[in-house]
Amino acid sequence: MKRKGILLLSILILTIFLTGCSTGGVVTPATDEAKVKSVIQDYFLAINDQNWSKAKNCCVYGSDRYYATCVLEDAVNTLYQYATIVTLTCFVNISNVSINGNYASAYLSGSIIITADYYSESESASGYYYLQKVGSSWKIYAP
Repeated sequence: MKRKGILLLSILILTIFLTGCSTGGVVTPATDEAKVKSVIQDYFLAINDQNWSKAKNCCVYGSDRYYATCVLEDAVNTLYQYATIVTLTCFVNISNVSINGNYASAYLSGSIIITADYYSESESASGYYYLQKVGSSWKIYAP
């Protein structure tokens, strides 16, 4: 009984401490810069996971980036005809985010490694990605 009381008291003190640490103010939404970086990261994570619908959802429908994602999806599906395991690994660094109204740009440098069974290819590239605000979400439309 004494242990339960001490455990309960410890939980109560921890709960009071944790709620006391909050500012009590309104939680502000992420800045547009953070949202831009987030959608780019989500895009490449979806590519890594081969979650094509999520990757395409990060893009403006019908844009250059949307169709490039479709081409990559088709290429990976073709590789599966010849290989048992196909993996994609993307690494990107995002910098120089610039926002002008409903449009944004971000400089990316990174690499992609595509492995089909025991054979792999890698490519590194850098350049600007361009985004457009659609509703309250940022979406990639180019390169």
